[in-house]
Amino acid sequence: MLSYEELTPPERELWDAFPEGRRVDLRTGTAESDDPVAGAGWGAERTVRAAVVAMLLLGAHDGDRGSGTVASLRLAGARVTGRLDLSGAEVSHLFSLEGCRLEEPVRLYGATTRTVVITDSWVPGVDCELARIGGDLDLRRSVVEGGSLNLINARMAGNLLVSDAEIAGTDEWAVLGGGLILEGSVFGQRLITRGGLRLPGAQLLSGLFLQGARLGDTEGVALAAEVMAASSVDCSQGFTAQGQVVLRSARIAGLLSFEDAHLNGDGTALDCVSMVVGELDHRPAAPPSGVVDLRSAQATWFRDSERSRPGKVLLDGFTYGGIRSAGGGSSVVRGGDEVSRRLDWVRRNPGYAPQPYEQLASWYRKIGHDDDARRVLLAKQRHRRLGLSLPARLWGHLLDVTVGYGYRPWMAGVWLLALTLLGTLAFSTHEPRPVKEGEGSPFQPFVYTLDLLVPIGDLGQRAGWYWSEGGLQWLAYLLIAFGWVLTTAIVAGVTRALQKS
Repeated sequence: MLSYEELTPPERELWDAFPEGRRVDLRTGTAESDDPVAGAGWGAERTVRAAVVAMLLLGAHDGDRGSGTVASLRLAGARVTGRLDLSGAEVSHLFSLEGCRLEEPVRLYGATTRTVVITDSWVPGVDCELARIGGDLDLRRSVVEGGSLNLINARMAGNLLVSDAEIAGTDEWAVLGGGLILEGSVFGQRLITRGGLRLPGAQLLSGLFLQGARLGDTEGVALAAEVMAASSVDCSQGFTAQGQVVLRSARIAGLLSFEDAHLNGDGTALDCVSMVVGELDHRPAAPPSGVVDLRSAQATWFRDSERSRPGKVLLDGFTYGGIRSAGGGSSVVRGGDEVSRRLDWVRRNPGYAPQPYEQLASWYRKIGHDDDARRVLLAKQRHRRLGLSLPARLWGHLLDVTVGYGYRPWMAGVWLLALTLLGTLAFSTHEPRPVKEGEGSPFQPFVYTLDLLVPIGDLGQRAGWYWSEGGLQWLAYLLIAFGWVLTTAIVAGVTRALQKS
């Protein structure tokens, strides 16, 4: 342990100030000369050894406090030389470095501390793996360069504050936070990382806030948060991901927002497979550069923007309780053809999958738009038809034209009316011959046509008359055939609609 006589003047000043918690400020007041990025050239008058900092934090000078004061280390504008290694230590004092230049990484592996503040500083890495921090970890406006911010399996009673910070790791990950348990929030507004932010299995009880952050600079993963649990996640206000955003199996109780975000990952830009979220706001500033994967995800509410939909979105198994309108309400926007716009979104799912159509139809039925629900289910059948064999496609076309697969039964009435009118007019031009002279009811073109078209029952006209003229006889045969086809299509279409209702 160093003696007081071995301390340099700035170290003695820090030593004397520690018991009373006074701040020692070695800055000159000039922005250029106080910039910690260039702090490697600061002289002895602004240099403090890391060993002295560690000695104070470990209780080497707790005595001689003034009345009502709390011992704490507050240092500003210093160049800290040597490694500040507090691994496994129990630090009971507040620790604050402001505008400092640290020559080696800060190591708090397995340590138990109170609030740790390293703001407006330059540091080549911070290791808090397995640490227990009884307050905040504050790195706002600092530059972490040459090493990562390691928070693996750490636990904090307060917040992780990295707003306006820059973190540049030496590998693909700038921040490692697997298993992090945070009773507060992650505040990372305007955070810049070179490398990804990794939070698999993290528990963020008060949320993750990354408004305006820019994560990653590679083709890899910008944000990896598989199986993360959080109250809310806000990636809005210009948030930029230069890489994939992975939220597989995440559990987000409230809002997950990508409003005005930029998702620039290659391949899959946003992976939300099996995610459970309260509200998903997917309205990025521009269409994502890759696929958005929502398979088996669950959202209580879903909101998106037509102008920023991805070219491909995987929707099979995606369920939602409701779709929010542009104004934030729960009703569907009725301006223009909203159903067509929503169907365009569903068709961006590659191949044919019935569930996205059925989910959308279920939502329309839920809000009382039954006609819109039928349109969606009709679109589902038309999409399905594309992958069928030729005979099945022909039968599907017939069902579509005649009764709209059962979702437009009124079309059968239109066909019956048109064919009835055609037959009535054609059969009114000539008189048929009776099958038996003097028997049967008089010929009535309208009733005769109905008798041909309706295969069930007998109106007494079809069996009592025949045509000597070949053209009208063939018309009668055609009407009989149309009647059977139309009746079969009606029964098949309505049966399918009832089974799917």
